[in-house]
Amino acid sequence: MAVGIFDSGLGGLTVYDAVSKRLPDVPLVYFGDNAHAPYGVRTADDIYNLTTSAVERLWEAGCDLVILACNTASAAALRRMQESWIPPEKRVLGVFVPLIEALTERQWGDNSPPREVAVKHIALFATPATVASRAFQRELAFRAIGVDVEAQACGGVVDAIEEGDMILADALVRSHVDALKRKMPTPDAAILGCTHYPIMETAFQEALGEDVRVFSQANLVAESLADYLARHPKMLGEGTESLFLTTGDPAKVSRGATQFLRRKVEFTKA
Repeated sequence: MAVGIFDSGLGGLTVYDAVSKRLPDVPLVYFGDNAHAPYGVRTADDIYNLTTSAVERLWEAGCDLVILACNTASAAALRRMQESWIPPEKRVLGVFVPLIEALTERQWGDNSPPREVAVKHIALFATPATVASRAFQRELAFRAIGVDVEAQACGGVVDAIEEGDMILADALVRSHVDALKRKMPTPDAAILGCTHYPIMETAFQEALGEDVRVFSQANLVAESLADYLARHPKMLGEGTESLFLTTGDPAKVSRGATQFLRRKVEFTKA
């Protein structure tokens, strides 16, 4: 009955943590493709090939349902996977839709025409690949009209977080926020469009100012997953163990994950 959670590195642990608290009885298998992180500077084909390989490994672990807890993979690979690759008995879900549902105050399955919403000016902070895909804007357009989105590619932030250099990550966040505000001085809301970024949420909030509402994905994804499983209980696969898998050095990744989650985490080789 395991659920798979995939990310290019450590960032998806923010989603893992929220899901494990929301669904404590569901075994979770986490796959970090740390050997190939970060994804945000890779080509769309490269991201697709790496993501499908990781998802197949999670299927092998008994996870019929896999969450792409990686905005870059959700943006650059998910649609292509859903159109031609995922078999009918499996599901792969992304992290954009729960966030957009929260922004637009629409429930799952609400297929009514796009309408005006309270938020008019959104700052999107994401990896270069996510920004280039325009996937966020595309999904938002299905649900809302009259919303101005200004995207800022946050180069270097994921690398700094993966290396545990929070001083550099903080400096980069503030630099990227300054660059965004030169294009959109007064956003109503800000989207942390990478699952690594919640670690730096305080820095984003301080740089943006207290009047800007900052949306982070982990709890929204966890709540959306709980709702999905309530409606589709058969999507719980055959896996019964919780595992942490990595393509990187398990000892190094375990140290980083333990620091990330502030509790002991043991990764094994994928």
